[in-house]
Amino acid sequence: MRLAHFLRGSAAAVALSASLAGTASAQVLHDNGPVVPPSGPSVIRAGGTMFGAGMQTNGPNRVADDFTVAVAGGWNVTGFSFFGYQTFSNSAFTFTGLSWSIVAGDVNTGSIVASGSVVPTNGGLVGYRTTASTLSNQDRAIFQIDADVPDFTLGVGSYWLQWSVAGSLAAGPFQPPTSDGAVGNAQQKLGSANFGNLLDAGDASGVELPFIIRGTAASTVVPEPSTWSMMVVGGLAMVVLARRRRRID
Repeated sequence: MRLAHFLRGSAAAVALSASLAGTASAQVLHDNGPVVPPSGPSVIRAGGTMFGAGMQTNGPNRVADDFTVAVAGGWNVTGFSFFGYQTFSNSAFTFTGLSWSIVAGDVNTGSIVASGSVVPTNGGLVGYRTTASTLSNQDRAIFQIDADVPDFTLGVGSYWLQWSVAGSLAAGPFQPPTSDGAVGNAQQKLGSANFGNLLDAGDASGVELPFIIRGTAASTVVPEPSTWSMMVVGGLAMVVLARRRRRID
């Protein structure tokens, strides 16, 4: 009876381990800025005029922004979340494809360390892109565009994330800047040209682009459920052996 009870406890431990592994895999490794404020729409910053930047795969147009991996041992990346809109979508998710790449070094001449193309999933409507005088306008519905990717690792260093999105409507897809109006170094590539600074024409200043990278950092990686199972079974065997020895002694 005691052995059966221990086995049931071990099975529970394995199930808990699997749950922890799933939680760890959903960790946000990097969030590049807010898409919408806590309340209200994403409003064009004072002095600016940019609703969004073209990131149409069929342009072909791409956007990019940088990030840094600072955790010793690096990251294991499992997915991304991007954000975009197609004008006059009637608040419907209209995104049909997504291409991405991660470049180490210069955004134009650096080395591609990972890339891919996926059919994105709908991460939900997150808000609207408006002007300060048209706060209730819903022509530009911003969606979270999720992409699960085959796991890959990134070591400590600085990188650029580049991406483009395909959609089913004529207008867009467009990439809104972060809703905090931050001045940044985001890049855009139009057709066959090189990447260049993405500037808001209204104030001639750079912008930041919202995106999320998910996965596990080296310090939070947990063993796979199969590894936990072997550990539990090994521990059980040691307990049983110790009990037998005590009885013999």
